[in-house]
Amino acid sequence: MALSDSDRAVVVEELDRDPTAAEAALFENLWSEHCSYRSSRPLLGRFESDGEHVVVPPGDDAGVVALPEDEDTYLAMGIESHNHPSFVDPYDGAATGVGGIVRDILSMGAFPIALTDSLYFGDFEREHSRYLLDGVVEGISDYGNSIGVPTVAGSTTFHEDYEENPLVNVACVGMLSADRLITAEAQAAGNNLVLVGASTGRDGLGGASFASEDIAEDAETEDRSAVQVGNPYREKLLIETNEALIEEDLVESARDLGAAGLGGASSELVAKGGFGADIDLDDVPQREPNMTATEILLSESQERIVYEVTDEHVARVQELAERYDLEAAVIGEVTEDPNYTCTRDGEVAVDVPAEFVGEGAPLADLAVVEPEQPETDRPGVDLADAVETVLASPNTASKRWVYRQYDHEVQVRTAMRPGDDAALLALREARADRRSAERSSGDSRETATGLAISAGADPNWTDAAPYEGAFAAGLENATNIAAKGATPLAAVDCLNAGNPEKPEVYGEFAGIVDGLSDVCSDLSVPVVGGNVSLYNDSSTGPIPPTPTLTMVGTKPGFSAPPMSLSGEGTLVLVGDLALGGDAEVRLGGSELLAEGGSDRFPELPDDPATFIETLADVADHEDTLAVHDVSHGGLAVTLAEMIHDNAGADVTIDAADPVGALCHEQPGRAVIETTDPAAVEAAFDGVAPVVEIGEADDSGTLDLSVSEESVSYDAAAIADLRSVLEDELD
Repeated sequence: MALSDSDRAVVVEELDRDPTAAEAALFENLWSEHCSYRSSRPLLGRFESDGEHVVVPPGDDAGVVALPEDEDTYLAMGIESHNHPSFVDPYDGAATGVGGIVRDILSMGAFPIALTDSLYFGDFEREHSRYLLDGVVEGISDYGNSIGVPTVAGSTTFHEDYEENPLVNVACVGMLSADRLITAEAQAAGNNLVLVGASTGRDGLGGASFASEDIAEDAETEDRSAVQVGNPYREKLLIETNEALIEEDLVESARDLGAAGLGGASSELVAKGGFGADIDLDDVPQREPNMTATEILLSESQERIVYEVTDEHVARVQELAERYDLEAAVIGEVTEDPNYTCTRDGEVAVDVPAEFVGEGAPLADLAVVEPEQPETDRPGVDLADAVETVLASPNTASKRWVYRQYDHEVQVRTAMRPGDDAALLALREARADRRSAERSSGDSRETATGLAISAGADPNWTDAAPYEGAFAAGLENATNIAAKGATPLAAVDCLNAGNPEKPEVYGEFAGIVDGLSDVCSDLSVPVVGGNVSLYNDSSTGPIPPTPTLTMVGTKPGFSAPPMSLSGEGTLVLVGDLALGGDAEVRLGGSELLAEGGSDRFPELPDDPATFIETLADVADHEDTLAVHDVSHGGLAVTLAEMIHDNAGADVTIDAADPVGALCHEQPGRAVIETTDPAAVEAAFDGVAPVVEIGEADDSGTLDLSVSEESVSYDAAAIADLRSVLEDELD
C-alpha cells in the first residue's frame, strides 16, 4: 500500500504535517476508487434516486424503499462487487462477496431474504474460465446455503474479455418493519462504538486499494493476502445476534466492516453524523499476535459490524453476543470533536478530521472519448445454423448447473424458482420472525405481496453500444418483472468497467451510466444504491463496460404466469419493432454475432414505461397462460425455452430477413400464450406492435417456419443443444 504523491500533497496541506504510517494507509484505502468513487462520482448524480416509496437513498450501507402495498414494510437493497478477489481466489472471493452484502442489509435493521448473483467469465471453452466458474459458484453456494439466505435470481455470461478479470456481482434484498430501521449515521456524542462479530486478523489487508488497481499478471500469488477468508457459520451467528439487538432496540446506528475494514466503517459512521471518534485499537479483539495499528484498522476480516450503543445498553449487547459465541468489545466512543483518533499501545496512530478522511478525496478529472458503433459486417448464415448457434451458446444455454447448487427455497418464501424470467417471493409479514413466516406459509395467494426480482446485464450489448446496451439491460430487467405481472419498484446497480484513466474506457463508462440512468428515469424506477468497480483491466485489456442491475417489483398476491407453455393457447409476440414487411433488422450485440461480425444495435422503443405497465397488466389476465420475455438469443431462444415434453408450438413468421427476425435482440418484447389474443391486441393498441405467431399444442415440438425456411426441434433435441454447461462441468 502506498499513498500517491498527489494525494500525499493534499493530505500534508490539510494536516500541516506528514501523515503517520497508519494515516497514510488509511487515506490510501479510503481514497481509493473502490471507496471514494473519485472517478465515477461526477457521473453518478445522473441517476434519479428519489421517489414516492424511497425511504433511504444512496449513501448508506443499503438503500431502503417502502412497499406500495404496505407502507409500514420496507425493503433494503444492496449490491457488491468482488471481482479482483474472485480472480485471485474464486472460492473465498465470491463467498466473502456474499457475506459482505448480507451484512450491509443487516446494518440497516433488515433480515436478508434473497440473494442474486450476476457472474461474468472469459470464453467458456477455456479451462481457466471453467475453473473460475466452478470456484465462484461453489463459494456463493456454500456461503449462501450455510447462512440460510436463498439465491433466487441472477445471470451467468461468458465473453473473452473477462478472461483475466472475471466479475462477481452479488446483491441482497432484506425485509424490515418501519420501526426497525437504523442507518450508518452516528446519533450522539458520548455513545459507545461496539465491535461485534469475529476477531480481527491479517486477511484482506488492503483489499480496497487492491480492488482499485489493474490486475497484475502475478496477482494470483502476490495479492492473495488482500483476499478475505469467510466463515459462513459465524455470519449466521451474526445474523441471529443482529436480530436480537434490533428486536430489543439496543442500537443507535451501525455499519458493516467491508472495504477498508474498521478504519473505513468507524470513520464513515461518525463523519456521516458530523462527529468524530476516539478509538483504542488495543481493545479490538485480535486473532493474530503483534498486529500493527495499520493492520488492525485496515484488515478486512469478515463477519464484523460496528454498532453505536448507549451506555445503558452495552452490557446487554455483550450478553447477546456472548450467547451466540461472538466477540463484543467496546473499542471507543463517538466524540463532539470531529477528529478521528486512534491509539495503539498508548501512542496516537491516527488523528485526522473524520470528514476529511472519508470525503476529502480529490475528484478525478478524466478525458472522455465517446464510443462509436462499428460498421455493419454481417456474415451469411442459414436459418438452421443460426438457430442452433444461439441455442448451443453458453450464454443462452440452460444455467441449471449453476442455480441447482443454491438453496433457493430456504425461508419458504420462494413462489417462483430460478430459471424463469424473474424470481417471485411471497412477503407475508414485515417482521423478521422466520418461524412466523413458516407457520403462515399456508396463507392464500391473495393475502401476501409478491416480490419479483431480476438481475443481470449483457456485455455483448454494451460492448457493441454502451449507451444503448445499458438502456436495453435496464429495460430487459423491467420486462422480466412485468412478465410475472409485477410493477417495477426500485433498483440497485453495479457499474463495472476498465481503467478510467484511458479516455476510451471512461467514455464507455459514461455511456453505460447515461443509458442506465435514462431507462430507469423513463421507467420511474429509482436507483437507491449501488457499487462502482473500475480498474477491471489486465494484460489482456479492459473488460466490456458492464452495468449489472438488480431490480425488484411488487404485485398483490404471488401467483404469476410461468414462461413454460401450457399447450392450450395462441402465441402472441408483442413489442417487436423489426418484424414484418421490409422492417430493418439490426443484429448488433446479438449472440449470433458474438463469434464474428458486427451491426448496429437494435432500435429502442419510444415509450418503455407504458409497455412495461401494459405487459404487467396483461400477464395477470385470467386468459394469460404463459409469458416469456424476448432478449438474449432473440425469438429463437425464447420459443425454445417455452417448449417442454408436454407442450410444443407451431409458429409461422413472415419476415424478409428470417435469420434477423429470429436472432435480433431488441429489448422490450415478450411472447404471450393466451386464450384471448384479441384482448392482448386491444391492450397493446397504440403501445406496441402485436403479431399472432402461432398456436401452442401438446406435441412437445417446436415447428418453426419463417418465410420459405423451416426448422423443427423436439424438447429433447432442444435440451441437448442447451446443456453445454452441464455437459462440460458435471
